[in-house]
Amino acid sequence: MEKELQFKQIFALHYPKVVRLCTGYFNGDADFANDAAQEIFMRVWQHLDSFRGEAQLSTWIYRISVNTCLMFIRKQKNRKETVTGNHELIADAIRPGEEDEKLQKMYSCIRKLDEINRLVILMVLEGIDYPEIAGVMGMSEENIRVRIHRIKKSLTQCVQL
Repeated sequence: MEKELQFKQIFALHYPKVVRLCTGYFNGDADFANDAAQEIFMRVWQHLDSFRGEAQLSTWIYRISVNTCLMFIRKQKNRKETVTGNHELIADAIRPGEEDEKLQKMYSCIRKLDEINRLVILMVLEGIDYPEIAGVMGMSEENIRVRIHRIKKSLTQCVQL
């Protein structure tokens, strides 16, 4: 299959998921999320020929997404800048029109998680299965299960406050 056609299919299938993941990761900042998503797909294009198929394509793309989001956060911290702009709730970005107060509170609590836990729970909310999350994060599936259990417990406590 020609590389351009293959890339267009990959982009069409995965871009919306990557943007939602980035939007959640960057606290609803759509501009920042779109910049990251563009960077992610530039990397996918650049390295598409080197994808060996040892993992699922989606796992590979999410791994690139994780690395890129973390890189953006580190750059931001190094500059000692904070993300300003719109501070929409993640719920608005992921589920437009949802007005449920508890859901909004939950996403507010998600924003308080550390980078890794936030990324893990956003992948869970995106419907990614545990083995794929484990592959993306470079952890065992058991470690992911324990981490997700602890994150959910923490979020439940936060929402109930």
